[in-house]
Amino acid sequence: MTQTDLFRALADPTRRAVFERLAGGEMSVSQIKAGFDVSQPAISQHLAILREAGLVAERREGRLVHYRAAPQALAPLAEWVDRYASFWPGRIDRLKAVLKEMDQ
Repeated sequence: MTQTDLFRALADPTRRAVFERLAGGEMSVSQIKAGFDVSQPAISQHLAILREAGLVAERREGRLVHYRAAPQALAPLAEWVDRYASFWPGRIDRLKAVLKEMDQ
């Protein structure tokens, strides 16, 4: 899984919300759908994309499928953010200085 695939999977606000809900524990599709104003097939499509990206795992129990977040899949994104984190303090300080000058 590439960082690009992860960014694409999480680019959609509904998929991000589904992933965040699943971070609270395992749920069935109907339990997930209860928190959204979209159809069950739409939730299933979002889950398929999250599963393909490695962000969600599933467990089958008869006809029921239970989903859970796989937060370890976020590791490549965390590494990417860490790589660029050293650039932020200086830029934030410069932004603060510009904003301070604008206030004067």
